Order: sequence, then C-alpha cells, then structure tokens
Amino acid sequence: RVFVRLQEQEQDDHDSTAEDANHDPHYEPIVSLPEQDVKTLEEDEEELFKMRAKLYRFASENDPPEWKERGTGDVKLLKHKEKGTIRVLMRRDKTLKICANHHITPAMDLRPNAGSDRAWVWNTLADYADECPKAESLAIRFLNAENAQKFKVKFEECREEVKKIQQKKATDDPESANTVAEKLEDLTVNDKTREIEKKGSTQKQQGE
Repeated sequence: RVFVRLQEQEQDDHDSTAEDANHDPHYEPIVSLPEQDVKTLEEDEEELFKMRAKLYRFASENDPPEWKERGTGDVKLLKHKEKGTIRVLMRRDKTLKICANHHITPAMDLRPNAGSDRAWVWNTLADYADECPKAESLAIRFLNAENAQKFKVKFEECREEVKKIQQKKATDDPESANTVAEKLEDLTVNDKTREIEKKGSTQKQQGE
C-alpha cells in the first residue's frame, strides 16, 4: 500500500509539473508602450564593405602621447545613394556606440602600422564619433593580413570614386570647388598654427 501511495504521489507530482510547464498565463501590461521606429541614419546609404576589426586613436593630448583602444566591432564603408559621398562608420559591439564616423576624402592615405601586415593608419580632419568634428589619427587592426588587404583595396576604390565625383562637381560648379578648397586650406593652416603654438609653449616650459 505504501508503494502504491508513493507511485500515486509521484504521478500527481508529475502531472502537476506538466501542468505548470504548459501553463502560460498572459498579463496585460500596466503601461502600454508603442513601438518606436529607431533610425540608424544608414537608411539612405548602400553598404559597400563590412568587416570586424579593432580601432585605435592616437591620444596626442597624453604625456607621453600613445595609441588608445577605441572599440571593437564592425567597420563599414557606406555610400549615400543620392549625394554619392562615402563614409567610414564603426560601432562598438553590444553597446553599438559609434567609435568612428567620417567621410573618405581623396587626401586620405592608408599606411602600414609599425610594419604590421594586418593594421592600417590614416588621418581625418573631421571625425564625428563624439558628435563634434575632431581631427584624429586612427589605426585599425584586422584578424589577419587577408582581411586587412580587403579593407585597403575597398578603401582605395572608395577614395578614387570620391575623387572622381569631386572632380565632376568642380567642372560643373567651379565656385563651389574653390570654396571647398579654401575651407580645407583654412583647416590645414589652423592645424599648423596650433602645432606651432604647442611647440612654443613646450619650449617655454622647458626654458623655465
């Protein structure tokens, strides 16, 4: 009788567990939140390239200056469907926070980083990763040399495409091209002025 009762108890427990597993109560939410259409600002762009990499920025403000990691994630080359501009966009894994966001220009040149065959270095006059435009020296490192080469080939293709677009615009609208050239020249002059002032300040401190 005891054995039979134990079997009955086990069966009851099993049935109860099965009911609990199948029981899926539905509760109406206290506050109804409508679905939001979150825009990434990439809707009007065509993805030309995408690959996982690690990004660094040269922290010249540090003493001594050093390369600092900026994030790991997918680096993309995106072309605007109407304007024809191409930008570098990179977001960190998980948080999706932007760590690189700037347009490719004909003057940009990828250089090997300390002789590495899987890393490249380049400069940009206006990176918008922190919303406000800022001149940056960036370095990007890929898993292997093959991936790094794929990025370089596509980057240079994009640079040549941007160059052709700008040359066409210069032919169609010379005044606009001159204005852009003047702005770039002003930026270069301002950068050189700041560099001279910084050197003068350092020399003064050393003299003191």
